[in-house]
Amino acid sequence: MFVVIFGRPGCPYCVRAVQLSEQLVEKRDDFKFRYIDIHAEGISKADLEKTVGKPVETVPQIFIDEKHIGGCTDFEQYVREHKLLD
Repeated sequence: MFVVIFGRPGCPYCVRAVQLSEQLVEKRDDFKFRYIDIHAEGISKADLEKTVGKPVETVPQIFIDEKHIGGCTDFEQYVREHKLLD
């Protein structure tokens, strides 16, 4: 499983998503993630909207195996539903 997190500095939800990903890396051999700082990479909301396929109001925007799943709370829900930390 490969997760990509598009976020920005100072965003508490971005920090939570990265912390959850770090926990998953520690507990699972099949989990990897990449955090992309949209400010450092010069990625705009319009750029993200093209990738996501719908309007983007907030970050993080998270993809699991190239499929958009939403923001931090969506990611947390996905982890719970798929029992990734059990």
